[in-house]
Amino acid sequence: MEHSGKHAGMASDEAAAVRRELSVYARKTVAARLVVGPGGNISARFGDKMYLSPSGFALDEVEPEQWVEVDIATGTVTDNGWRPSSEVLMHLELYRANPDIRAVVHTHPPYCIALTLVADELPVMFPDQAALVGKTAYVPYVLPTTAKMAEMVAAASRNASTILLGNHGLVALGRNLREAYYRTEVVEESAKIWLIAASVRKPRVLTDEEVAEIASLETEAYRIRLLQNLK
Repeated sequence: MEHSGKHAGMASDEAAAVRRELSVYARKTVAARLVVGPGGNISARFGDKMYLSPSGFALDEVEPEQWVEVDIATGTVTDNGWRPSSEVLMHLELYRANPDIRAVVHTHPPYCIALTLVADELPVMFPDQAALVGKTAYVPYVLPTTAKMAEMVAAASRNASTILLGNHGLVALGRNLREAYYRTEVVEESAKIWLIAASVRKPRVLTDEEVAEIASLETEAYRIRLLQNLK
């Protein structure tokens, strides 16, 4: 019994740490203007549960105890009275489709949205984009919060860690919150660079061979390990 209680206490402490980290990165998304008002939603997986932002809150207002615990298998809210984000289906489908993913960051970055208004592709253009993100998928506009949107985003996530949503925003996946957040920043910067370059002429992008060369660099492998909190 004592061992069981100690294990439960450790799990509770770890879950509390996940909640605190979510609040940290939620505030980062607002400070970086990746969302405005009550827009966007983020989550993190812990065991067979996910902690998701509550509906109607600006992300920088969410306190650690207000993240909503949801059972990933059943979609049932299991801890508090707050209503989960209206995009709960999308988060559930992403975790179900990607067992290794521990975090989902869904934002409304202005350059990403602007890019989807004029294009349906974001090519790889520079080394950080190649190393930290790679391919970015694109999903045409579909009504938000619906099962159809959740299914389309989950399908796209099988081949990409970031997904542009037409006329809507961006979804970034990560093996931790830091990775998902930095991928969000890099894709937003990439969209900005693409729009600036495309206003002059067709942008010159990296070839598949050049992207592969960057991925093979030992220095990039080291950075990725650090990003994933690996030694």
